[in-house]
Amino acid sequence: MTGLIEISRLTKYFSVKDEGLANRSLLSFSSKRLVLRAVDGVSFSILKGETLGLVGESGCGKSTVARCILRILEPTEGQILFEGQDLAALDEQNLRRMRRDLQMIFQDPMASLNPRLSVRQTIEEPLRLHESLSSKEREERVLEVMEQVGLDAELLNRYPHELSGGQRQRVNIARAIATRPKFVVLDEPTSALDVSLRAKIVLLLEELKSILSTTYLFISHDLSTVKYLSDRVAVMYLGTIVELAEAQELFRHPIHPYTQALLSAIPIPDPDAKRERIILEGEIPSPTNIPRGCRLRGRCPLAESRCKEEVHLEEVTPGHWVSCHRT
Repeated sequence: MTGLIEISRLTKYFSVKDEGLANRSLLSFSSKRLVLRAVDGVSFSILKGETLGLVGESGCGKSTVARCILRILEPTEGQILFEGQDLAALDEQNLRRMRRDLQMIFQDPMASLNPRLSVRQTIEEPLRLHESLSSKEREERVLEVMEQVGLDAELLNRYPHELSGGQRQRVNIARAIATRPKFVVLDEPTSALDVSLRAKIVLLLEELKSILSTTYLFISHDLSTVKYLSDRVAVMYLGTIVELAEAQELFRHPIHPYTQALLSAIPIPDPDAKRERIILEGEIPSPTNIPRGCRLRGRCPLAESRCKEEVHLEEVTPGHWVSCHRT
């Protein structure tokens, strides 16, 4: 397998107001600006045909990374290579030509659908924008992808409010694969669904990956699903990647203290089985005030004085990368 996506030093900063002092005062004055470091120098690759899982606590920067890759958000710095071409350097016209190969399935199936568009119109929209097809060819493609995602043709003229949650997400998936993209971001694609539907959608995504020979970036809080669907897994904490390895290796031998704590929270289906729960004390630092050195050191039970020094991802065993002074 060769690299399809190559991310180098990806950074996304936001300018925000510091309202803390203003909220504690009856006086009226302008709040100063702070820099929120949502993504801070992230580097990784996604191999052609693989699924890379991206996990971490809410607010760690997972979705921001995905949106920067697709240029939904403009990165502050960094290089985003797709098949050797830097997406971050493309102007809008050239970026639009790439859109057919880069798609995203969003978390909330209702919020990501236009309530004024029927199922037919929703799936057909990217074909109108990115493909040179006749009306008959578009109709055939719409029916083809509906069949691939398990939607009946009788739903063609229905609107989002007339569909179930599972049907809406299948429409979202159909829209994303209509142009037969090479790369798809799955941003929490099952979190808004009932438990009974999640397994069906996961199996569908796995099947489509095989049929379309596409590549996934899979963002999720559901670690069991990440383990099942992903070839490799990257763990994010406070805007950086702290561990990256093959899925089975990472779940069997987590090295970074944050990864160990994260995986210890996975429920065990056997009521008699016991696992030591690792609790990280303290609050997550503010992304506007990043601590020097290891970002976990204020919460890590293994922290030492050297953890105040800068730390970077290093390959500790073949294919297993960790950002920790103790490795």
